[in-house]
Amino acid sequence: MSPERLSQSGPEYLAQRHVLTYMEDALTQLLEHKDEVEPSSIAKFFSEYFTSVSRGTHVLFREFAFVQCTPHNRASFLRLFWRCFRTIAKNGDLLTIKEYQCLLQMLCPDFPMDLTQKAARIVLMDDAMDCLMSFSDFLYAFQIQFYYSEFLDSAAAIYQDLLSGKSINTVIVPTSRSATPCQRQPSSDSVSLEGVEAPQFYQCLENLCERDRHSTPPLPLIGQILGTAPRLTFYGFLMALSKNAGINHSIGEWPDVHRG
Repeated sequence: MSPERLSQSGPEYLAQRHVLTYMEDALTQLLEHKDEVEPSSIAKFFSEYFTSVSRGTHVLFREFAFVQCTPHNRASFLRLFWRCFRTIAKNGDLLTIKEYQCLLQMLCPDFPMDLTQKAARIVLMDDAMDCLMSFSDFLYAFQIQFYYSEFLDSAAAIYQDLLSGKSINTVIVPTSRSATPCQRQPSSDSVSLEGVEAPQFYQCLENLCERDRHSTPPLPLIGQILGTAPRLTFYGFLMALSKNAGINHSIGEWPDVHRG
């Protein structure tokens, strides 16, 4: 048992691990299949459900609202996506955005297209959205966009405020409730500029990471990225996130798709 677990109260541990979310889902699943489950098999049903949660197979063919509702679910979906379609990486195939969307919807029928498009913009930028992408390029961009989607929405809003000339004292750091649902990508004019001052951007992101209840990339790694240059564009920030090995591993053990 980890020292962190010993320092937590029971309710804190349950909340951190989203145990109640899974209990509610298990009960919902049981009620939906009550005619198929014998009373004597209820314990076995719950055992198999939580085994699937542990293995990460519980998100397969589930609705998007469930797939994205916990960090574990998101990481599980990413691993399933890799396992199901890794032959694409091995074969070196190049696919379009629509083709990647079709693959995602094979695992999650209502997976939203806007998340796929946002991931593609990290690889291609807005002016090349019809180009083909390798599986590895898309995968690393997609996992950052999908796993940290709320953080990136808020970071994009902060970047646009700084780009418009607001000082660090007047920038409003979005909360999970005030963040816009769609990530504001920098326009082509914004990309051509020098961007914003990295130290200012970092201070705003530090504040965001302290407040945000959603998953955020490890702050020291964000600091490393923003410490490489005095200024940066938001597109450059997204690219650096997707290529950072430490941030990728913070999501979980991830296969080296470049090796196949």
